[in-house]
Amino acid sequence: MITLTDITKVYGEGAAAIHALGGVSMTVEPGESVAIMGPSGSGKTTLLNIVGLLDAPDNGGYRLFDHEVFTRGDRELSHLRNETFGFVFQSFNLLPRYTAVENVEVPLRYSNRPRKDRRERAMEALRKVGLADRALHTPSELSGGQQQRVAIARALANEPKVILADEPTGNLDSTSAQGIMDVLGTLNENGMTLIMITHAQEIAARAKRIVQLRDGRIADGGA
Repeated sequence: MITLTDITKVYGEGAAAIHALGGVSMTVEPGESVAIMGPSGSGKTTLLNIVGLLDAPDNGGYRLFDHEVFTRGDRELSHLRNETFGFVFQSFNLLPRYTAVENVEVPLRYSNRPRKDRRERAMEALRKVGLADRALHTPSELSGGQQQRVAIARALANEPKVILADEPTGNLDSTSAQGIMDVLGTLNENGMTLIMITHAQEIAARAKRIVQLRDGRIADGGA
């Protein structure tokens, strides 16, 4: 499904250059759950951004569904990103004046879907994360764990094939974190591919495979 070959990424030039990735190769099969771990500055977020087509490598190959990705134009890449990936971040990034269901609808507004269809899809996504009864609540009326569930529902709105999560439990207490991992685990059990960054060993242990990054290279788990 995802095949990265000798991916490199450098930010800056000369003595100030930061070598974020130094030849990363890895594969992810459909339905896998992969946790990416490593110290700060090891290249975790850069790797996730390249996988999610938010950034491009300087060198190397990326095949998605057996097609080379970065030979495509910007518009085609944008379409591929929107139909393939759902993004979940440490900061929930919810719009404070929008209700939960309105926040989930946001990505659907760019797909030219009728309003009724957007609302139905948003409500279904909230049901999947167990939050349909909070659909009309604003973020300030929700706990941190509930806000992250809304963020996950928003990531599911376009029915992606892969969830990319960057420290999805980083701002949560341990009980809420386990609840979020239960949600992500259920999605994975139902066939959703999951790739997440985490610093927490107990969270990483919920994944089927752990990839360890050090100094922009895979130290373990890349196959």
